[in-house]
Amino acid sequence: MPASERDETRPRVAAGAAGVSMRDLLASCAAAKLVSTPPRDPEPETPRATSPAAPATEEHRRAA
Repeated sequence: MPASERDETRPRVAAGAAGVSMRDLLASCAAAKLVSTPPRDPEPETPRATSPAAPATEEHRRAA
């Protein structure tokens, strides 16, 4: 390869030249992440203590 070809740099394409704004690019990445991420399993419910010795929760205080 001749030295003149090796020394030439290729022109860079600016983001604006592609026609996509940074805002649109970030929005598309966020949307792709949401679509490609599987849903999480629901948290298992913890049994609530209903014995009189259990500390009162905010719901019990309001009802009293």
